[in-house]
Amino acid sequence: MYARTGDEIVVRGTTAGVVTRDGEVVGVHHRDGSPPYDVRWAEDGRVTLYFPGPDAYVRHLTHEPVSRDTVTDVPSAPVTPQAGDGHVRSE
Repeated sequence: MYARTGDEIVVRGTTAGVVTRDGEVVGVHHRDGSPPYDVRWAEDGRVTLYFPGPDAYVRHLTHEPVSRDTVTDVPSAPVTPQAGDGHVRSE
């Protein structure tokens, strides 16, 4: 799993009654975009250090163009982009 600041983390419950959570990646600790991530959770706005499990995936959102010299191409699991729900970027 790889993410960039501004991407969305979605955690799907794997058992009945477990609610799906989502949040915005506001910090990435490794240059290659690997976990852990600082995530601002949509339900309460709290920022936590998050180590994704098998029930999580990254929704890559549109990023502003950056000079090719500063972009690193990193692989990621295929995800169908969907419109965000009004998360605010921290940077």
